[in-house]
Amino acid sequence: MPSDYNQAVIEKFRANGGEVGGPNRLLLLTTTGAKSGQPRITPVAYSTDGAHLVIIASKGGAPTNPDWYYNLLANPLVTVELGTERFQARATVAEGQERERLYAQHAALMPGFAEYQRKTTRQIPVVLLDRVE
Repeated sequence: MPSDYNQAVIEKFRANGGEVGGPNRLLLLTTTGAKSGQPRITPVAYSTDGAHLVIIASKGGAPTNPDWYYNLLANPLVTVELGTERFQARATVAEGQERERLYAQHAALMPGFAEYQRKTTRQIPVVLLDRVE
């Protein structure tokens, strides 16, 4: 179940065509639970790189990855809600120099992400979402 906070964000997102206020642009990511098989909806900050949507599995700099990250590793086909649009996307994890470039680009737009990386010893995953036609 989403937290009460996440549930409030999801409801505000859907009621306002994706506008929720605050410093970050959000999308709603629906993953399939790795263990439960149930749909899980999570609001996630995103940036773009060409046609890719870029999301960061930061969990606020916690020592572990967020549950949604494990879900999309197990089931990379996800549903994205962006503004009023809803579509299927395939999630892939960026590696190496691409990961470094995308993380730096994302953190330049949303400086909190630079702080998250400083707070943890794990390498925070960068995920690309590509629309499935």
